Amino acid sequence: MMKKMSEDVTIGKRFTLVIPKKARLQLKLKEGQRVQVRVESGHLLLEPYPLDPYETLKSVIHEPYNEETDEANAEEWLKKHAGR
Repeated sequence: MMKKMSEDVTIGKRFTLVIPKKARLQLKLKEGQRVQVRVESGHLLLEPYPLDPYETLKSVIHEPYNEETDEANAEEWLKKHAGR
């Protein structure tokens, strides 16, 4: 389980934010990694995308690929993670 943390940051020029080092290390963020930005109930949420989406897919569908079972597993995973 990931421990909670908070830290104050300042919005910079062009509305940039610097993610604090503790948060970057805890989330294992990498420079150039893509994140999703959402607004929910007046809160700004940043959620990192996986570094390697193919590894994520592989963990969901397993090897070797079996369309009958893996298609359902992939669809269930997408519903769970994309529906938030």
